[in-house]
Amino acid sequence: MITLYDCSTAPSPRRARILLAEKAVFHETVQVDLRNGEQLSEAYRQINPFCTVPALRTESGLILTDNAAITAYLEARYPEPILLGVTPEEKAEIASWNWRIEFEGLMAIAEALRNSTPAMARRALPGPVDYPQIPELAQRGLARLQQFFITLNDQLAGREFVVTNRFSIADITAVVAVDFARVVKLKPDERHPHLQHWRAAMAKRASMSL
Repeated sequence: MITLYDCSTAPSPRRARILLAEKAVFHETVQVDLRNGEQLSEAYRQINPFCTVPALRTESGLILTDNAAITAYLEARYPEPILLGVTPEEKAEIASWNWRIEFEGLMAIAEALRNSTPAMARRALPGPVDYPQIPELAQRGLARLQQFFITLNDQLAGREFVVTNRFSIADITAVVAVDFARVVKLKPDERHPHLQHWRAAMAKRASMSL
């Protein structure tokens, strides 16, 4: 049985939940309480010493501790529907945009949130090591996120999906990034019509309610 170590309020495990739903993979779910620091407990460190979610236990017992590994495993183990591309060109384009969305979108949000929230005063980065906040990074994160909305809006002009002519992992990552931006009080507006149109279309997929 596949087991997903999840947190229902966090963006990173949401990416894994959507992926599992799109692949129609039956699995068990174990909730990890990030708010109360369960990811730092000795019990969870035995599962994932990096103290992050998601983590995925495969049928063979292998523990995958990040979305990159989880995505690679699920695409190889459950190849339909194809979410990482078919041709070499598609695979490259999807990988490039997925990385860009992670770096320019999700990381910008994390930068803004983790360097400004009082509850994260000693938790500016996820993982087993405590790092102090750098307030200037919060402002930079907000600026990066606003530029990310522009970049993604421009990319989506005349497109049904973020990249290529098919739904892909890049769409999953982008939905999670756009939705999670609410935690820093930013969201697409009338300046981003293509982005808004795409997000409305994505909402029709059952997996996006997870």
